[in-house]
Amino acid sequence: VQLQASGGGLVQAGGSLRLSCVASGRTFSSYVMGWFRQAPGSEREFVAAINGNGGNTYYADSVKGRFTISRDNAKNTVYLQMNSLKPEDTAVYYCAGTRIYLTNKNAEYDYWGQGTQVTVSS
Repeated sequence: VQLQASGGGLVQAGGSLRLSCVASGRTFSSYVMGWFRQAPGSEREFVAAINGNGGNTYYADSVKGRFTISRDNAKNTVYLQMNSLKPEDTAVYYCAGTRIYLTNKNAEYDYWGQGTQVTVSS
């Protein structure tokens, strides 16, 4: 599976962005998909995950109520809608896929996209 993330950019605090991640292959719906982020000097951290049929989601506490993960299996795409953005949300955002289960652990994701930069100005 190859993943291609897009949608990052520069936005003011309080603004919104929607990230997209398109996957290659015909088995997209069998993968749990996740979003992670990495700020300069920090480790990569979990943001959100969604199961194969989109019925279950999982969020980091830091984004709960502001970010929404969703997927369109007909388009092989997972989305991250980010609202009420804060300067501390500034990071490179990565999409990832796993067949294990709805997990927040980096090491349990097998496939990674290239990352898209999100910068939130104060």
